[in-house]
Amino acid sequence: METEEIRSVLGRLGALVGEHYVFPEVGTEVADRLAAAVADGAYDDVRTPEALAEQVTADLQQGNRDKHLRLVFRRDGLPDEADPVAEEAHWRRRAALDAGGMARVERLDGNIGLLEIRPLLYPPEHAAAMVTAALSLLASTDALILDLRRCVGGSPDQVALVCGFLFDSDEPVHLQDLVTPADGTTRQFWTPAYVPGPRYDRAKPIWVLTSSATFSGGEELAYNLQQFERGVVVGERTAGGAHPRRGFKLHEQLEASVPVARSVNQVSGTNWEGTGVAPDLAVPAEQAFDEAYRRAAEHVLGMPADPERNGVTDEARTVLGAEVGAGVAAG
Repeated sequence: METEEIRSVLGRLGALVGEHYVFPEVGTEVADRLAAAVADGAYDDVRTPEALAEQVTADLQQGNRDKHLRLVFRRDGLPDEADPVAEEAHWRRRAALDAGGMARVERLDGNIGLLEIRPLLYPPEHAAAMVTAALSLLASTDALILDLRRCVGGSPDQVALVCGFLFDSDEPVHLQDLVTPADGTTRQFWTPAYVPGPRYDRAKPIWVLTSSATFSGGEELAYNLQQFERGVVVGERTAGGAHPRRGFKLHEQLEASVPVARSVNQVSGTNWEGTGVAPDLAVPAEQAFDEAYRRAAEHVLGMPADPERNGVTDEARTVLGAEVGAGVAAG
């Protein structure tokens, strides 16, 4: 990249941060600091978009540690957010290639469901059918393991839809608000009164797997399930990004990621920004599946005796007598 191109990109970045950042005073301070660095020639020797993104991101996050505030390098390019048709086609294609984020759907021995969501919780308009298919398949299992260890973001609308399946309530539940200071608006998020498939029985336990890489939308789903006492979080403290972002194309391979709102959970009155979601059962991420599967198998063994369930009971007993993770744990 040439110096003038770099300065043009960073000038636009600073203007966007100053205009849209979730905390206006911080946004102004960050924008001023970036402008001063550009004027001092701090980035004049950078020659590739990837290197520029890395250096600028480190500078943007200095002091505020907001992991959503970034200059993002996109190897494969990105659509222009000003072209809604191209942007819609881009995200629809990505969702299709990722099965709507429903990376793994499986009935494990012991009639225990496993749903791994990665890399994203795509918006319902792109992936509601995939979510419905996955959770419909698992509806008759006796317990659920929800693996979010590699879920790094997504749509709050999709989080609300997943919660709608898992909360087992025809009455909508108010999950959170998103407060946007730039325009003074507040948007509420509720579980839907109707979901296009069977809900997961409230009596059935859910274990939610997390890692230090779980981020943003993945954290929101884990946090909601934890705060509403619908799931037990097992694994590591998550990355700590609660501020929803907007993306702005600055270059064929560079995107400004600017946090524009703050989350307010209806139970806690706050969010997980900077702190992450603290697990209920803290174990290394690579051990989280084994821990959850063992507890799920114990739950199955504790269910009332039923001759028609003898096969399931035998499976659960075998699980507890074997190495739980052999050939099963997602990696």
